[in-house]
Amino acid sequence: MIDLNIDVHGDGSRPYLLLVHGFLSSRAQWRPNLEALAKVCTPVTVELLGHGRSASPVEAEAYTVSAYVRRFEALRESLGAERWFVCGQSFAAGLTIRYALNHPDRMLGQIFTNSMSGLSPSQRGGEPHEREARARALEQGGREALMDLPFYPRPSRRLAREIWEDLVADADLISPGGVAQAMRATVPHLSVAEDLRRIAVPSLLVNGTREAPFQALRDLAARDIPDLEVVDIEGGHSINLDRPDDFNAAVANFIGRHRAR
Repeated sequence: MIDLNIDVHGDGSRPYLLLVHGFLSSRAQWRPNLEALAKVCTPVTVELLGHGRSASPVEAEAYTVSAYVRRFEALRESLGAERWFVCGQSFAAGLTIRYALNHPDRMLGQIFTNSMSGLSPSQRGGEPHEREARARALEQGGREALMDLPFYPRPSRRLAREIWEDLVADADLISPGGVAQAMRATVPHLSVAEDLRRIAVPSLLVNGTREAPFQALRDLAARDIPDLEVVDIEGGHSINLDRPDDFNAAVANFIGRHRAR
């Protein structure tokens, strides 16, 4: 069932932290965070289906949110972890929050970053026929169509050169067919907006304040998620890359306070 590429950064002597990257990214998303976080936890990076070194199944069912939740739980079991932390970046926040909702007894705590897809109402992303048209266009257009998508990695002057080189290189591994299936099967069910009040685990939102459209959702999360901790950092959507030292400090502080739970 675990057809995701997995890298464990440590010997498991510290609590595990599952790190899941966003849409059209890869394990390179976490490069500037691993060394610092490994001082307080054992980071475990995975790559989404159709991304990086993970499989690209042809069946849409493999890409459903429930299938990802089952994979995450199978991974926890394979690590022998009674409880762990999870962290979802952007698109992946909808997956990791859903996991936390389904398996609160397996959680030490959760972290997530700016996520329009995870916190917006479920109808975001258009009607089914519109999503299907985009998925088919991607399948037919292949890599050229993939490169036209808004989140496709490109050189950025805001990032350290070695980081964007990793992201851009890993973008060559992204499967247009896998991304098309994600559009069909994952995107329509990513929203957890209606379930925020049911979250029953310690939660931290690390918010990039320069992403203006997300700030209303930041306030929604602060209002609806019980005892949510919010750390606001002046940075953009990928706050763990924009301001890695501040992100690392916020996450390390959170883990330090909740690791004995």
